[in-house]
Amino acid sequence: MTLGPFAARLDRAHEAMELAGVDALLLSVGADLPWLCGYVAMPLERLTVLVVPAAASGQQPTLVVPELEAPRVTRAPEVFSVRPWAEADDAIGIVASLVRQGTPRAPVLAIGDRTWATFVLRLQAALADADWRPASTVMAPLRAIKDATEIEALAEAAAAADRVAAALLAGEIPLVGRTEREVSTELTRRLLEEGHERVNFAIVGSGPNSASPHHEPAERAIRPGDAVVCDFGGSMGGYCSDITRTVFTGTPSPELARVYTVVAEAQAAGALAAQVGEPCSSVDRAAREVIDGAGFGQYFVHRTGHGIGLEEHEDPYMVAGNPTLLSAGHVFSVEPGIYIPGRYGVRIEDIVAVTADGPQPLNQADHALTVVEA
Repeated sequence: MTLGPFAARLDRAHEAMELAGVDALLLSVGADLPWLCGYVAMPLERLTVLVVPAAASGQQPTLVVPELEAPRVTRAPEVFSVRPWAEADDAIGIVASLVRQGTPRAPVLAIGDRTWATFVLRLQAALADADWRPASTVMAPLRAIKDATEIEALAEAAAAADRVAAALLAGEIPLVGRTEREVSTELTRRLLEEGHERVNFAIVGSGPNSASPHHEPAERAIRPGDAVVCDFGGSMGGYCSDITRTVFTGTPSPELARVYTVVAEAQAAGALAAQVGEPCSSVDRAAREVIDGAGFGQYFVHRTGHGIGLEEHEDPYMVAGNPTLLSAGHVFSVEPGIYIPGRYGVRIEDIVAVTADGPQPLNQADHALTVVEA
């Protein structure tokens, strides 16, 4: 196996562990594990854990994995060893033993945030003297800064999603007379045809349903004169896409057209605020000030954005009160919206990468108000 980024990532994790005073990482299901070693654990009742002792211990990381899952592991012996366990083995005991070999008494342990509670409780009982912390205290800041390979993968996923969005904006995806669920199914199919391995969501909210930011596509038939919010994304090469465009099945009213213009201006302002050295909260503030200034502040009911990478939602978050300073390599959504309950909603979303030369939108699909005749 080519070591690729994993050896460098392990070095970064060891440095972060030392700064945080963490003696070992215990990573199970979730994105921390594949980021650090390339293996995606299945969410099973059988325990999988990567035990990562501190560098000072001299102990190599060990992937404890069910024997029947071991053939799925791409080996990288220079980075980690593999310890398969059989059905009759005590997996908790194996993990606890590895921790004891590589850490002092009363160790500080950081466990993966997505680890099943049943495993956490059993590990806590087996390592009763340990001080437990969430692994995100170590891993989240590391994963938030994307390297060039990750940004390239995110750009490819965004370009694939753009091609689906372009078809929507061009009127190539019929809307009027079809149900939201039918349109969602077509968006899903097109994402897969464009190279996504998995579709994570394909929200379609029409008419009054467009006022629900996370509307579940239903049997409502799309009608002439509707605002239609389409928010879709998935995973391609392991990295996620996420894009939202709002289209209209007929010329919108002056009020609705004004709302669309305000959201477009807010989205542009939020993206422009994504500058190195600025706090994450500044992106939220820039978008929110536009919407507040237009008199629609009470109808912008969510944060402006979320980080994206191996997961569709991850650090950093563009939300009021987040003081995290933006760095080159941060990648996140900028997705302001206005939602008038019972009437309509509008949202526009792009993925934006922070660079030393300024913000770089990864999505290029048109933002212009688009009326589709279908």
